[in-house]
Amino acid sequence: METLACLKRVPDTGAKIVLTDDNQEIDTSNLGFTMSPHEECAVEEAIQVAEDTDGAATALTLGTEESTEQLRTALAMRAADAVLLETDGDEWGPSETAGAIADYVAGREEGFDLLLFGNESADAANHQVGIRVANELGLPCVTGIKTLEVDGDTVVAKREVSGGEEVYELPTPAVVGVKEGLNEPRYPSMRSKMQARKQTIEQHGVEKSGVDDLQKVRLEAPEESEGAAEILGEGPEAADEIVALLGEELEVL
Repeated sequence: METLACLKRVPDTGAKIVLTDDNQEIDTSNLGFTMSPHEECAVEEAIQVAEDTDGAATALTLGTEESTEQLRTALAMRAADAVLLETDGDEWGPSETAGAIADYVAGREEGFDLLLFGNESADAANHQVGIRVANELGLPCVTGIKTLEVDGDTVVAKREVSGGEEVYELPTPAVVGVKEGLNEPRYPSMRSKMQARKQTIEQHGVEKSGVDDLQKVRLEAPEESEGAAEILGEGPEAADEIVALLGEELEVL
């Protein structure tokens, strides 16, 4: 089975985000970058499915030349091929991004049986690109998936819901949006990383077509809250203060 995992270069999760003075961009001068955690699971699943079905996994991203760093991580994880849809650095919205990905997939001589996306990216969290790609290509799509199985030409996908799970059966080719926890992504060895540096990444220049549905007004950084620590005392004499705090204020006793 031929699989495609689409990923995005995003700031390190947990990093402190600083905005530019005009509130239009993230100041990346002191940021590290990675791929979104959901998409890391998508890459791992694409590789596992390809290995189990004697196929090949391809990793794809849309972005600048710097995004090859994340593609080489996917290659080190044992993706067979990597594709960069190279942009000039301008921000692309979900509609434009999906259009470029769909154009690449539709124009490829050998099609993909399974297209995997992270349920949402770690930065914008638009929850849209995979769904829009499926719509562009006329493929069945399901998102929010935590369990995935392949049975011949059918994909069985399960989504967690309150008190149980929803089960979907999709004929291939299909598009699936997966969530973190679907699998345990492998950690590339140093040898794999060195080999990935030597592999060729397929690159295609892309340009925006049309106007995206979403227009950015500004970015806002979340307010920082400073926690305060209060020392109630030392030794056995602090016991009464702790009991009072747990009972009267926290109401856990």
